[in-house]
Amino acid sequence: MNKKGFTLIELLIVVVIIGILAAIAIPRFGATRERAFQSAVVSDLRNLQTVQEQWYADPANNYEYATLGDLEGANLFRASQGVDVTITVSDSDQGFLAVGTHTALDEESCAVTVGDGAENSVDDEASAGEIACTWQDSD
Repeated sequence: MNKKGFTLIELLIVVVIIGILAAIAIPRFGATRERAFQSAVVSDLRNLQTVQEQWYADPANNYEYATLGDLEGANLFRASQGVDVTITVSDSDQGFLAVGTHTALDEESCAVTVGDGAENSVDDEASAGEIACTWQDSD
């Protein structure tokens, strides 16, 4: 008798190989998602920085930086889904500190300081306009 088909051993070997491949792929997928969330935070801070400079350069705004409410109210800035941004404008309105976080990232954040804004809360050695992130230290 000549029977065609797969034996139970052959099927088990295929299942084991698929399991090994899945064990390798799933952690990489998780790391890719985390990097995407980190990139969203950095991108939003860059966009915010650009919009703030546009706002500051407009004589109608008295050459002062805007609050988050000002920018959102003028439809100039909207954070990405899951990204939370806070802006602290200096007392003289000649600088700001912006901090960005993502709801999917535990206690990780990025910050940028422009003008006479407060000291960068992530990296006190960061230069003005430089976006510093907590996860950059671990890479």
